[in-house]
Amino acid sequence: MNVTEIFLIAMAIIFTVPYLIWRVGKTDYYAPLVVVQIITGILLGPGILGRAFPDYYAFVFNPTVVQSLNGIAWWAVMLFVMIAGVELDLKKAWAHRRESGITAGLALGTPLLFGCAAAALMLGFDGWMGPKAMTWQFVVGVGMACAVTALPILILLMEKLAVLRQPIGQRILRYASLDDIAIWGVLALILMDWERIGRQLVFLITFSVAAYLFHKLMQRLSESDRWYVALIWLAVVAFGADWAGLHFMVGAFLAGAVMEAEWFDQEKMDMMRHHVLLVIMPVFFLSTGLRTNWAVGGEAVFVAAALLLAASIAGKLIGIRIAGRILNWAPGEASIIGWLLQTKALIMIIFANILLDKQIITSEAFTALLLMAVVSTMLTVPMVAPKLARMKEIIFRSN
Repeated sequence: MNVTEIFLIAMAIIFTVPYLIWRVGKTDYYAPLVVVQIITGILLGPGILGRAFPDYYAFVFNPTVVQSLNGIAWWAVMLFVMIAGVELDLKKAWAHRRESGITAGLALGTPLLFGCAAAALMLGFDGWMGPKAMTWQFVVGVGMACAVTALPILILLMEKLAVLRQPIGQRILRYASLDDIAIWGVLALILMDWERIGRQLVFLITFSVAAYLFHKLMQRLSESDRWYVALIWLAVVAFGADWAGLHFMVGAFLAGAVMEAEWFDQEKMDMMRHHVLLVIMPVFFLSTGLRTNWAVGGEAVFVAAALLLAASIAGKLIGIRIAGRILNWAPGEASIIGWLLQTKALIMIIFANILLDKQIITSEAFTALLLMAVVSTMLTVPMVAPKLARMKEIIFRSN
């Protein structure tokens, strides 16, 4: 077979296997399709499929095909991260700054501390820290991975729970939006390359000026033109960030963060996110699965994943509970908000991909983080749905 035919076989596998598992297995309550796609990516990776059927794996996922899939995956994740940036609503967060600041600060800071403690414990064993990492980069990177909230997946889950447009849903979006800014800021700090500091300063100065001009231009364009210009802007900013050594995904987030959500029709933006998830993000999940590794031993990876999951969930729930006491929330409210904000899924996987690219973590640590992200997301709806059913009045509480 030629490369095109093998590539199409790979694409058929990518879209067929997770869909059949999701539809036939009726997994939607515990594992939405996006989670099944992530799990399928792990199953199709070298640690499982590659080990069970090495000849088949080498035939389908040969270097040429993988390179083609990676190109699609890069563009998919750039679009997804840009949409996450556009959906940040800092105006509402500022309008409720005391409540939002306290909640977002504790929702991020507490699991960050727990995650850093878990990372420090992992340092006592070989095989987790990447060859180009300084100790503080590994500890803070893994700690921040435990603190991440996946804003785009949070939106999907709140839609499923019918709370997205309700007051509690809008409050949770405010908290997650503030944490998103902090997460990407910390990531930029971790990735700061002091040998390329000149390039990074040039990029940041140029970006600031270009963002101002871009803002003026977008205000003058019709909505149909804004969509097209936004894609050009995405490619240019992502290139600039990667050239500066900050990684193209940091650029993709910055490209979206400086856009105003009101420039675009909300329904169309929702549909774009849906179509990106449907059409091209499954390729990113597969390419992510191809990077998993169990070389330190399957048991060690699962133990590390369990440790990180415990740090992530406990940190998030404790932080939100403290915020609830400070702000006098109703009993049970902190638990609902905490379980929703501990959703990891895509943004943490993207975050971990960047750490792996920069060799701050090893592929074994990446695999542990990936497992943690999958389980945290699968727990969200089963933990929150019964609580919402018992406490419906909380849905409509505005602060």
